[in-house]
Amino acid sequence: MLGTMQDRPLTLTHFFERAERSFARKELVSGSATGVERTTYGEWAERTRRLGGVLDDLDISADGRVATFAWNTARHLELYFAAPCSGRVLHTLNIRLFPEQLTYIVNHAQDEVIFVDRSLLGLLAPLLPTFETVRHIVVMEDGGDVPDPTGIELLDHEELLAGASPVEFHVEDERRAASMCYTSGTTGNPKGVVYTHRSTYLHTLGVLGADAIGVGERDTVMPVVPMFHANAWGLAHAGVASGASLVLPGPRMTPPALAELIESERVTIAAGVPTIWMGVLPELEGRDTSALRMIPCGGSAVPKALSEAYREQLGLPILQAWGMTETSPVASVAITRSWMDDLDESVLADVRATQGPALLGVELRIAHQETGEELPWDGASRGELQAAGPWITASYHDDPRSPESFTEDGWLRTGDVAVITPDGYVQIVDRTKDVVKSGGEWISSVELENEIMAHPDVAEAAVIGVPHPKWSERPLACVVVREGASLAKDDVLGFLDGRVASWWLPDDVVFIDEVPKTSVGKFSKKDLRDRFGGHQLPTV
Repeated sequence: MLGTMQDRPLTLTHFFERAERSFARKELVSGSATGVERTTYGEWAERTRRLGGVLDDLDISADGRVATFAWNTARHLELYFAAPCSGRVLHTLNIRLFPEQLTYIVNHAQDEVIFVDRSLLGLLAPLLPTFETVRHIVVMEDGGDVPDPTGIELLDHEELLAGASPVEFHVEDERRAASMCYTSGTTGNPKGVVYTHRSTYLHTLGVLGADAIGVGERDTVMPVVPMFHANAWGLAHAGVASGASLVLPGPRMTPPALAELIESERVTIAAGVPTIWMGVLPELEGRDTSALRMIPCGGSAVPKALSEAYREQLGLPILQAWGMTETSPVASVAITRSWMDDLDESVLADVRATQGPALLGVELRIAHQETGEELPWDGASRGELQAAGPWITASYHDDPRSPESFTEDGWLRTGDVAVITPDGYVQIVDRTKDVVKSGGEWISSVELENEIMAHPDVAEAAVIGVPHPKWSERPLACVVVREGASLAKDDVLGFLDGRVASWWLPDDVVFIDEVPKTSVGKFSKKDLRDRFGGHQLPTV
């Protein structure tokens, strides 16, 4: 027996038209090189329809890839909807990738046009001759003063909009590609993930859920996470779908500028990676943050000390979430459940230090890395975290490496090592490539880092495995000391004594100026391994 319900496609045109009709007066705020720009959803929607006309005028093919090289702004948000709602595919380019990686993904995706912010043109211009399929470069003026490169034709974004006619949006097939994003490519070339209208629609509903981020029309959402990184964790789509006000920081990404926006715009939800919030916390001291109700944080494990510092200063701990480019990206959120309300704050801090339970619609499991056997949710068994669901990718775009990342029954192999509690709370303990393999046993670099960063004089810490003649590998702690403080190796090891198993204690501690970061703000263990892979551990 079949049901009687209408079969309407789940497409982004519904989100766009809802914002256009119901929330035309709601405000969009964008940071720029010269200050703050303000517009409304109504004005944004009219420009977005004209932008669809621009893509027609530029003769972008029916499923052409429309690339962006841009900050978080309302102009970028126009492209977020003009491309997919006109049937094309949005391709956000990560501005922090190495030049050879940018060339690879532009050519691999077969981008036909690139929309670039003026302030970022200097990064892109030297690479333009290496792009094989790009026919147009459109410059969006954002107050930057980068001059035009010589010998290359550039088109002006505003002039194109002024000469274009608004178009009607219609997408019939919900499985049509809507956007694509490439992994950060820490090893080998980045891998492309293609999101459909259906997957993005369902992921947006997941983010809107009360037991996830719970974005609503009354919110003012500030995605600090870049719009070029996994669709800004879905917050750009969630803001438009719900009619929430959006604050898009643009190039104003310094801690003082972000803190100022949180206060002046009465931000209720602000999302970004841990390294961002490390810098912002001191800037929030003395400011009115009473509107702020949630700080979603992901990209890498949130140090418990950082979350608790926010709780102590703002009364608002960081809300940890987990996901990856391949999961659209949000797959779990560390909400606390009703029966936890009476738990001691120290116990709740441990709960918040997990990656939380899976969102409704996502399935997670852990498997033995060698046998593939599914492991129990007992809070102790450690295995590779695997994911399945309607917004989890089933393959990579045109990439022969796809099979190695998926199980025979179609689950995504995330590369994270995790435990899952009987209640379904996921605790990421490491990346499979980052665990320290010591004498046949595993040491979690993430757990060690979190404990080291709990020291009041530690600003950052990363742990890597270095070769050892007897134990194969032993942990080396790379520590950044807070400005104005002093710290010695014995101070770090003494602090860890009793906090971790004795055989987990690092064999050595090196002090560095800064932990290197990847293009999306994660600690770059690869760079540290390149630097310290030959480090001589002290002999006992």
